[in-house]
Amino acid sequence: MRKHIFALFLAVSLLLPTAAFAQTVRITPAERKAAEAITADQLSSYLHFIASDAMAGRDTPSAALDVTAEFLKMNLQRWGFKPAGDNGTFFQKMVLRREAIDPAATAVKIGDQAFALNEDFFRLQGEGSATGPLVFGRDGWMVKAKNIDAFQGVDVRGKVVVITSAQFAQGTLTPRPQGVTPDDLKGTKGTDWADPVEHARSKGAAGLIFVAPPQFQQNWANVRNFFSRGNLYVEKLRDAPAAGSAFPVVLVSQKTADSIFAGESVNGTAAAAAVLNKSASITAAVKAETLMTQNVVALWEGSDPVLKKEMVAVGAHYDHVGTNPNARGDDKIWNGADDDGSGTTAVLAMAEALAKSKVRPKRSVLLVWHAGEEKGLWGAEYFNKFPTVDIKSVIAQLNIDMIGRSKKPGDTNERNKDLSGPNEVYVIGSEMMSSTLGAITKGTNAAYQNLTYNLRYDDPKDTNRFFFRSDHFHYAQNGIPIAFWFTGVHEDYHQPGDHPDKIDYQKMEKIARTIFLTMWELTDLKERPKIDKQLPPELTQR
Repeated sequence: MRKHIFALFLAVSLLLPTAAFAQTVRITPAERKAAEAITADQLSSYLHFIASDAMAGRDTPSAALDVTAEFLKMNLQRWGFKPAGDNGTFFQKMVLRREAIDPAATAVKIGDQAFALNEDFFRLQGEGSATGPLVFGRDGWMVKAKNIDAFQGVDVRGKVVVITSAQFAQGTLTPRPQGVTPDDLKGTKGTDWADPVEHARSKGAAGLIFVAPPQFQQNWANVRNFFSRGNLYVEKLRDAPAAGSAFPVVLVSQKTADSIFAGESVNGTAAAAAVLNKSASITAAVKAETLMTQNVVALWEGSDPVLKKEMVAVGAHYDHVGTNPNARGDDKIWNGADDDGSGTTAVLAMAEALAKSKVRPKRSVLLVWHAGEEKGLWGAEYFNKFPTVDIKSVIAQLNIDMIGRSKKPGDTNERNKDLSGPNEVYVIGSEMMSSTLGAITKGTNAAYQNLTYNLRYDDPKDTNRFFFRSDHFHYAQNGIPIAFWFTGVHEDYHQPGDHPDKIDYQKMEKIARTIFLTMWELTDLKERPKIDKQLPPELTQR
């Protein structure tokens, strides 16, 4: 039966021209001329400034990142772009909170056994003290729509809750339970649904212990390097604790977990919540300061009186990871020329090409340089949650992250094995939500440079998880079709050797011109790309 139905469906689909198959891309001479304003020399000039030692690796936050933002703003102003940030400016400000841990006042004890800060546990959030019996609370989630309550059968009030998970999820500690979709979380947080921290806190727990998932346990030294530096976060992206409450949350090692579950009738994989036969004591204290950073946001208004209300967004992250005074060797600066100086520069060159063009696209073009991508996609998440424009008028988002490197002939370095060739680029996500966006992306390339579009990573089961690792992710979660261009990781990825003199500027020119024309073709569509596909469930949360 299924075989015959499929054959019938295939026959009908070949007869009916779908939106994707009907798209024909014709690039006009004026559009080609506009794209040709993007040149290798121009890209090299901008990138040698943005990724210079003077920019000190563009950490978030830093004075050097602020200087980079001012450089972007200066050029946008002189080219005639409209400010699209806060209060008529090019900047969307983000308030950050930096918390330095007070080691003398931060401790964990299981029974009478004390554990060492930054060796056996890390403070994740919260302050104050929590002492009480231990309760195993599974993954910690509550979702009424799915009749899920990880604490079912136990009273956690006044107790210290222990949660476990096979994976980590940024923002919620443990991933959503299997089968739970974003639609299930549209009610009131704490009433209709709750992540582990909110669930435990709302039920009156004293504190929370999260047993580090396997990937953290296996890389404990790297985890230690990250968490031991304290905590830095965007204030509006984290729920403020209830007034007057103190709710410490810690992440613990396998050694600590073994002490928790030793001699108990349940372990960290038990299917039901349970009261354990031990008590715990947690204390956490921090010294906090407030800092600022910003996204850079600009608008190029379209020519059509109706269509200009809609926008095609083009973006890159302009931050990198800063400096490391303890690094081996003489080079202490992570310049980030490819990551993502290349994307930052490409978007800037596209802005200049728009300004120099004698014709305007019909829809408007929204340019966003995101801060804090290296800290966890902060800028993109912030812009999508607190947009400075009508975000629902964005018809597609084109993300550019690392488009500057090529694998050279004869290169046998194992760390360069996944670099793309001189005429090749990886494209991710262009067909995951909209057939039209996929057709325009492919059609523009075929009608212009005819680069090799490698779809190797355009796979929900990609073990590298590249779909989750750049700014487009939050646009996709916001229901906006995305496409992501990327030339691959290499020996200098997140290393001090990511210098501007290692960039293949001819290749970068071809990619930037192609993305520019893809943007242009989208701005001139009669109708915005329809979302005719749902994101695979594997791609709905980081």
